Amino acid sequence: MFSSFNKFTVTGTSSNPHDTVYGLFQCRGDLQNSDCAKCVAHSVSQLGVLCLDSCGGALQLEGCLIKYDNTTFLGVEDKTVVVKKCGPSMEYDSDGLTRRDSVLAYLAGGGQNYRVGGSGNIQGVAQCVGDLSASECQDCVSEAIGRLRTECGTAAWGDMFLAKCYARYSDGGDHSPAGSGAHSHDNGGGDDDNDVERTLAILIGIIAVVTLVIVFLASLKKICGDEKECK
Repeated sequence: MFSSFNKFTVTGTSSNPHDTVYGLFQCRGDLQNSDCAKCVAHSVSQLGVLCLDSCGGALQLEGCLIKYDNTTFLGVEDKTVVVKKCGPSMEYDSDGLTRRDSVLAYLAGGGQNYRVGGSGNIQGVAQCVGDLSASECQDCVSEAIGRLRTECGTAAWGDMFLAKCYARYSDGGDHSPAGSGAHSHDNGGGDDDNDVERTLAILIGIIAVVTLVIVFLASLKKICGDEKECK
C-alpha cells in the first residue's frame, strides 16, 4: 500500500561515510495518492535544478516536502525555523482572535501526525514528518504553535514551518492552509472498468515516483563521496 511518507538510504560501495545519501518525501495528509505522486515528481525535478550538484537540499511545496542529505537526519527531531510568514493584523477582531486561539489549542492537543481544525471562518492545520515518534511530533507541533502565537501575534493568518513539522492557520480567505491545493475526487457512478484503469494508472505513477526518488539519490552518491564537506 502506498504511503504519503517514505524514507530512503542509498549506500555507496566505498568506505567514505559521505558516500551514503539519505532522503525522504512526505505529502500533506489530505492529498490523494495521485496528487501526492505528482507533487513529489515535481519537487524532484525542481531540486535537480535548484540544488544542482549539492549533497543536501530540501524543498517544501504546498502539497509535499522532499529532503535529502549525505548526513543522516532520519529520525532526528529538528525544531529549526525554516519558514515563517505572518499576515496582516486583525487586532480589532476579538472574536476572530478568540477563534484563532481555540483552533491552535485544538491542534496543540491532538495526537495525530496530521491535524486539522476549524472554528467559524478560522482554519488550521499541523503536520509532522513521518520519521518522528509520537512524543517528538507533539513536541515539534507545540513549538511551532507557540511560535505562531508569539511571533505572528494578532495576524489574520500565519505559517510556521520547522525542519520536522509545521503549523498554519488562516481566516478562510485566499491564504487557506486547510484543504488547499489540488485534489482529485470521484463522484461515483462510473463503471468498474474505469475504476480499475484509474487505480492501475495511480499505482504505476506511484511506482514511477518512488523509482525517480531512488534514482535521484543514487545520482548524488559520487558527488557527495568526492567531497569532504557538503553544505
